[in-house]
Amino acid sequence: MSEVPIIGEGDVLVVVDVQNDFCPGGALAVPRGDEIVPTINRLAARFDNVVLTQDWHPPGHFSFASSHPGKQPFETVIAPYGPQTLWPDHCVQGTRGAAFHPALDVPHAALILRKGMARSIDSYSALYENDRTTPTGLVGYLRVRNWTRLFFAGLAFDFCVRFSAEDAQREGFRVFVIEDACRGIDIGGSVAATRTSLASLGIPCIAAA
Repeated sequence: MSEVPIIGEGDVLVVVDVQNDFCPGGALAVPRGDEIVPTINRLAARFDNVVLTQDWHPPGHFSFASSHPGKQPFETVIAPYGPQTLWPDHCVQGTRGAAFHPALDVPHAALILRKGMARSIDSYSALYENDRTTPTGLVGYLRVRNWTRLFFAGLAFDFCVRFSAEDAQREGFRVFVIEDACRGIDIGGSVAATRTSLASLGIPCIAAA
């Protein structure tokens, strides 16, 4: 992997879902998810522009296995918008699990974008909900500020980072994924599938340095 290129005024670091529930001990822990926090803190110091995303589900969210009697976490159901993986209850609004990891230190972040707030639809991507058409508002926010290159880091590499990066590329941004500042869940080969998909779209996976 190549290193992060020289950062300019039109560049933004998008830090995806570095929350307690996605770190060891959390309800939907990404293996070694907490390891990326020091790397992200160092990266963020190099960027004038930083956006944080935060999974922020209401109780009883459609994506929770507990909302589907007889179903277990990591099974799949068919939603009106397509297949939906079911998850343990996680990142419920106002809970400790939904809070950012306590060691995350990005005081100059200009925006905290909350996603997954609609009870009936999940939102992996920071740009669109899982129907791939309902916007979160992030695209407009970025364009108004003339931010043209997006660098993604966070959790999880093979879900929210992947879908955010892919949507950003389709919206015409220049996109990079800082892979050593991410960790994956890896369900059924999802990490390898993510690398293949990103490569097919011309999205480079780079190193924090």
